[in-house]
Amino acid sequence: MVDKKINKTVPYLKKKYLEDVVSSMTERFNYKNVMEVPMLTQISLNMGIGDAKDNPKKLESAIQELTLITGQKPVTTLSKKDISNFKIRKGFPVGCKVTLRGNRMYDFMERLISIALPRTRDFRGLSFKSFDGRGNYSFGVKEQIIFTEIDYDKIDSVRGMDVTFLTSANSNDESYWLLKLIGLPLKEKPVKEKAEVSDG
Repeated sequence: MVDKKINKTVPYLKKKYLEDVVSSMTERFNYKNVMEVPMLTQISLNMGIGDAKDNPKKLESAIQELTLITGQKPVTTLSKKDISNFKIRKGFPVGCKVTLRGNRMYDFMERLISIALPRTRDFRGLSFKSFDGRGNYSFGVKEQIIFTEIDYDKIDSVRGMDVTFLTSANSNDESYWLLKLIGLPLKEKPVKEKAEVSDG
């Protein structure tokens, strides 16, 4: 009898997490159980469009671009409150976002690390200061054209986006090492100098 199950290939970064990162994190933080090791749970991409309510075509373009970049259709984000300075009412479209999980999340992260970020002008690594204290990390991309899926000649304008990594880590330090060991090009954190103990 022929086995009809589809043998899906495991993404490289997921394999790296299971085979290398789990053991490295356990050694570094002295976890007693493998289940304690934090993991990457989802990646969220958010693209804000300031004049989306007046220019629906810009919102359409942003949705198409995020779809190309992530392989998943975004949802439209709506304003949660009135902002009189920008003439925005509650419920108006202000951008679009995508949340990636599972294999698609790891596939995107691999393309981000190996192709997109190195194409960023004057890229010297990501800041180690952008953790929120709850295990999550965010950074901004200034130009969507760093992704090879985007054809520069076909875009209507250069726009940026926010990328957020959500993890199950309980501290900035755990989240930092989890993402760094998976391969995110985070800058090195300065080593804290030990305070000298005087003999009295």
